Amino acid sequence: MKKIALSGAGGQLGSVVRTALIARGIPLRSAGGTKPLVALVEREDVMHGDLRDPAIVDRLLNGVDVLIHFAGTSVERPLPEIIDNNLRALVEVYEGARRQGVRRVVFASSNHAIGMYPVTEHLELDCALRPDGFYGLSKVWGEALARMYWDKHGIESICVRIGSCLERPTEPRHLSTWFGHSDLMHFLDRCIEAESVGFMTVWGVSANTRSWWDNCGAERLGYEPTQNAEDYAAQVLAGPNPLDALGQRYQGGSFVGLDYSREDSASDGSSAPAAQPI
Repeated sequence: MKKIALSGAGGQLGSVVRTALIARGIPLRSAGGTKPLVALVEREDVMHGDLRDPAIVDRLLNGVDVLIHFAGTSVERPLPEIIDNNLRALVEVYEGARRQGVRRVVFASSNHAIGMYPVTEHLELDCALRPDGFYGLSKVWGEALARMYWDKHGIESICVRIGSCLERPTEPRHLSTWFGHSDLMHFLDRCIEAESVGFMTVWGVSANTRSWWDNCGAERLGYEPTQNAEDYAAQVLAGPNPLDALGQRYQGGSFVGLDYSREDSASDGSSAPAAQPI
């Protein structure tokens, strides 16, 4: 059985994945950040530490076949923090994977790598990247880093542009971006078990009727989502939309308006009407 490591195991998404993998009996090494983790079962190997430290990274990756890399800053923050946690640490992780002979990395990219696209556009996996802030920019950089380590060192990577990974959708934007927990675990199963993937990018999204993203190409991985946010649409649309007009206009939602200084215009400089609710 393959040995799996999970970084960011103490985070919101990492906690979901950690619990599910342990329940399936998968040999897991779980890494938190600065705070120690308590093993969920006796066989779980837990650790914590700063991933900018090569010794910590080597401890995490020793004997590992697949790393699920969910560690890092996951919201918009000042650039120095983003650089430390999402750039410097990621280089150390890939260098550690190179030293330790890790076969595959599942890299948590984000929909915020393409957040400046209007909600009226339907995107394919090879679309141009349009980050909506420093966080999204770090994911653009991370995808490029993963590509380089495949091309130069043969470390496989699956970059998953995670949408809104929640137990259920709660607001109108989620009808397009929802990534249900069941589909998430199916996706990770395929990331662990797929025979050969090289480098690939996949939308981390369920089979939503209103999805903005075309996941054609994910079949190479064997990812076949079954959840659909439309099942919750009536209840979601009966409630308020928490996004302002700018957030409703762009795929990045609330991230777009952070440090946004343009006047009310489209990103190509042309005049744009106020966004209509999704």
